Amino acid sequence: MATEIVVPALGESVKEATVAKWLKKVGDAVAVDDALVELETDKVTLEVNAKSAGVLKEIKVQTGSNVAVGAVLGMIAEGAGAAASPAPKAAEAKAPAKTEPKAQQAASKPISNDSFLSPAVRKLVDDKKVDTSGISGTGKDGRLTKGDVLEALSKPAAAPAAKAPAQPSGPRTNADREERVRMTRLRQRIAERLKEAQNTAAMLTTFNEIDMGHVMALRNQYKESFEKKHGVKLGFMSFFVKAAIQALKDFPAVNAEIDGTDIVYKNYYDIGVAVSTPTGLIVPVLRDADAKGFAQIEKEIGEIGGRAREGKIGLEELTGGTFTITNGGIFGSLMSTPILNPPQSGILGMHKIQERPVAVNGQVVIRPMMYIALSYDHRIVDGKEAVSFLVRIKDAIEDPQRLLLDV
Repeated sequence: MATEIVVPALGESVKEATVAKWLKKVGDAVAVDDALVELETDKVTLEVNAKSAGVLKEIKVQTGSNVAVGAVLGMIAEGAGAAASPAPKAAEAKAPAKTEPKAQQAASKPISNDSFLSPAVRKLVDDKKVDTSGISGTGKDGRLTKGDVLEALSKPAAAPAAKAPAQPSGPRTNADREERVRMTRLRQRIAERLKEAQNTAAMLTTFNEIDMGHVMALRNQYKESFEKKHGVKLGFMSFFVKAAIQALKDFPAVNAEIDGTDIVYKNYYDIGVAVSTPTGLIVPVLRDADAKGFAQIEKEIGEIGGRAREGKIGLEELTGGTFTITNGGIFGSLMSTPILNPPQSGILGMHKIQERPVAVNGQVVIRPMMYIALSYDHRIVDGKEAVSFLVRIKDAIEDPQRLLLDV
């Protein structure tokens, strides 16, 4: 008896994934809960585990292929001695070219510049008289899938002026010194969301600077006792999360979003913290961060950040944030203009702490300074609110007792 390896539910709004890597080969022994294959969605990479023990008998879907929820990826045969069937690639390699189905050969007549369409996609293209020249394929090797065509049909026709400029058709003069790598689903999604933010929001950035001396002194004074009591190091992020929440309460438009012709003000504070991973930037969310203390915030940031870098973060942990904080300072960034995380209306950028000469009470002194930036949606956040928001954070960090007294 064989057990199917099935694509699991991928989370809200995620209907398709790409087979990123098979972790087992045909013929390998499999134990219950063994990781079999990695699937890549536009949000996270997740593993599909074995539901029964046995031998990996068959791989039905190869690396790079797109699969829908519920699709069968392969088969597990029960028992260590179960015979394994060859992988589809090997079978295809042995099959002579003349065995290609006649229906597929007949359907190979191109409509525009398309090629290698599957019979199902070809039938849809023919029935709907679709010009595929402007459709980007998400299948293996850039091939069109049925989902690509249906998505194109659901969109209104773009005016000729709105078309993207044609790619150069001439030869690439340095092609022998270039490497072409297909974008991952996560990287494609990041690109789409960042461009969406620029296209839909009236995005503007305002800056301020913070003297980090007092919060650094407070941190140095209590870091050992804090770590001994709570089992986690006291970082700067918890101070900024707390300061941001105070500022969001004073300026609720920064914690709001536009929904059609309505503004939705959120009386809760789910703070996204940007985390850099090997596959791209993702933003896990601290739920109800206003109800958490410094120690709990530091623990959760460390825990979700570690799982995010390992690709073990859950989809539900990446959605629903109301405001985002990103820290380019850990990479040495002195100043930047962060891009909004739609549909949020504000994102706070932290940067490198650097000693600089500043004027204090008429004297030039050297202080540890940090530039901070707030990018905001000017459609619902006015300039005065944005500037005042940053001043509120500056005041809280420069006098950290305010965070403890909530003043």
